[in-house]
Amino acid sequence: MAQLARTSFRERIERLEEGWLSPLATRSYPAVRADPEPDSDHRTPFQRDRDRIVHSKPFRRLKHKTQVFISPEGDHYRTRLTHTLEACGIARGVARALGLNEDLTEAISLGHDLGHPPFGHTGEEVLDACIRERGGSGFRHNEHSLRVVEVLERLNLTAPVRDGILRHTGGEPPETLEGRIVRIVDRVAYINHDIDDAIRAGVLRFDDLPRAEIELLGSTGSERIETLVVDLLRHSEEAADIVQGEEVGSAMLRLRAFMFEHVYLGERAQAERPRIERMLRALFAYHLEELGDEQAVVDWLAGMTDRYAIREFENLSVPQGF
Repeated sequence: MAQLARTSFRERIERLEEGWLSPLATRSYPAVRADPEPDSDHRTPFQRDRDRIVHSKPFRRLKHKTQVFISPEGDHYRTRLTHTLEACGIARGVARALGLNEDLTEAISLGHDLGHPPFGHTGEEVLDACIRERGGSGFRHNEHSLRVVEVLERLNLTAPVRDGILRHTGGEPPETLEGRIVRIVDRVAYINHDIDDAIRAGVLRFDDLPRAEIELLGSTGSERIETLVVDLLRHSEEAADIVQGEEVGSAMLRLRAFMFEHVYLGERAQAERPRIERMLRALFAYHLEELGDEQAVVDWLAGMTDRYAIREFENLSVPQGF
């Protein structure tokens, strides 16, 4: 029986990456962590980060957090977890096509929304308002995602993964090309799967979608994603950066603006906002009085699933029998 190579796992990975990855790709070694630790003898540092994220409790809770529609009756509506998995698949494919580090891209993708509070955009806005009204700096889910992996779960992730999680949205782009893939693909994924869910829910009809953008990008979600990915690959290769073409990128942004106006901030979504706001404000005020620690309350509320928040509110509001 042939003997396996005696070179170390790290040596084999480094050799493979030199032959396979683009010169612009992030290498797997050395691992830069806040608390240094020995390398694994069978997983790269980014694979370990991925596994730590997937096995964490905040990751499991994503399956019961709203993406767009709150507690939908149908089995096929997206949740924060399915959004994460769809975005991850697209992002990893882009990374492979560009010769970038797939494991880093995957780890960032899987961790990017760990800090999202319950009830989607509305939950984030209400929590942000509660903090600002007390003189705080507000709530941003990307910053809280970083807090989840650094402070609450203490996953000791590598620096490129932490950077990609923090900067997947907001003003500053990620330092790595892999992180920049996730930043764009996050939008590619949610715009298109949210259109699918909105049509399924009867919030939109296909004919309501902006005609020019649909004609350019495609009439189905898979067609639009393919158009966006091909455009991203072509322009990124030319620019040696992660960029979209002007025509296709602008069409995606216009479609995103349409979704905010008609779905995310539309009449159906806003119909539940007063109830959500009343519930989260009541929970915030109650736990702040009980704990006396605003950050602890924010951590508690942001970590809740939709159904857990509803149950907690019912416990506060509904008389309990003996």
